[in-house]
Amino acid sequence: MSRINLITEATGERQQLLAQIHSAFGATPNMFKAVANSTAALKSMWGSFGALGSGVINAKLGEQIAVAIADRNDCEYCLAAHTVLGRKAGATAEEMSAAQAGQSADPKTAAALRFAVAVVNNRAQISDEEVSNLREVGYTDEEIVEILAHVALNLFTNYVNVAFKVPVDFPSVKLRAK
Repeated sequence: MSRINLITEATGERQQLLAQIHSAFGATPNMFKAVANSTAALKSMWGSFGALGSGVINAKLGEQIAVAIADRNDCEYCLAAHTVLGRKAGATAEEMSAAQAGQSADPKTAAALRFAVAVVNNRAQISDEEVSNLREVGYTDEEIVEILAHVALNLFTNYVNVAFKVPVDFPSVKLRAK
């Protein structure tokens, strides 16, 4: 049971935002219903999804980063949601499972996932080498900043779902044993 009210009825700007979210997903995921307790937080989260969705990092990599971060934070909600979204973005089940472990057969994707996991594991205390490794496989500074933005957004969503025990409304995916 959620520790916070899940908003199902809203007015004004909150209603407009929830309508956009409903339109994008075909339903309103519970996470957004929880965040809708604050219009400012909902605007921030939904705006970040929109901005990063039109960024230079493709949706598939964004979803792979999301499952890697979700697994590190024991966020069953985000792991389930982003596994579904990753499949819709063209990732195979095997690619999403590998990403959950912070791995990929593609060297460029693997570098991005290693970096994202290092940022989370080390609370952003990363080395020059970790940034250089991204450049060596072809990432630009714009892409590197977006990788970090994806990490930050996923920390926000993970913390919402874990802290408030938001009920998972996507097909369940098992967290890796640590």
